[in-house]
Amino acid sequence: MDNMKVRAKFYCHSMTKTTSSPEPFIYNYRFSAVTSGSDENKKFWKWTPSGMIELSSIRDDIFEVGKEYYLDFTPALEPIKEKL
Repeated sequence: MDNMKVRAKFYCHSMTKTTSSPEPFIYNYRFSAVTSGSDENKKFWKWTPSGMIELSSIRDDIFEVGKEYYLDFTPALEPIKEKL
């Protein structure tokens, strides 16, 4: 199970902009799992995780509201230990 990979598909349904210091703005993107709209979306709804995701960035051009995005989950490698 260590190498298990899962691909999900999410829809960006909103972006909000808030003021934040030290950056002038933070952009919050909200996504929900696709459930319909195409045969592919119906397959994703049936076989992959569902739910909601919220991501934040100082950039306003990372995601576009109204578009669908693939989300790949792969196990993370062990963190590299820093030398002290």
